Amino acid sequence: MKPHLQFGYVSRAHGLDGEVVVRSFDPGSTVLEEIDRVLLRTRAGEERELAIDAVREGPKGEVLVSFKGVRRREDSAALTGSAVFAFREDLEAPADGEVFQGDLVGLEAFSPDGARLGRVEGLFEAGAAPNLVIRDGERELMVPLVDDFVREIDLKAGRVVVTPLDLGE
Repeated sequence: MKPHLQFGYVSRAHGLDGEVVVRSFDPGSTVLEEIDRVLLRTRAGEERELAIDAVREGPKGEVLVSFKGVRRREDSAALTGSAVFAFREDLEAPADGEVFQGDLVGLEAFSPDGARLGRVEGLFEAGAAPNLVIRDGERELMVPLVDDFVREIDLKAGRVVVTPLDLGE
């Protein structure tokens, strides 16, 4: 099992004092209020552990985060686009039959008849339920993360069985 669990990304800098807006795969998540540190992975693949100084709600319901040692807008702007990971050891384990959404990233996706559809590259919040973003080359599928479309999740085998919207059922 991965030691880090991606739960969102830094969408932009906020203000002049080093705050950033963190978008979570699950907008209702309180994980940032429950942990003291995160791992950021930049688009270039560089990793950096940062201690959380403060978390607060922004004017549009956004989650604003201050990190220790990040005090200028230039520093926070440089974090834009970074993937945000929690250390698994800092999180309470999911209940039986549940998974962390971030554990789905990286799984190989297959249709119910066994055809490979691509790899889960991330999650996208689009209303009532998040959507798995599945990519295979230039093709991208969005699959709602609900039982009607996500048929099976096998973390040990590294696979998920889904019924994409365009296949119907």
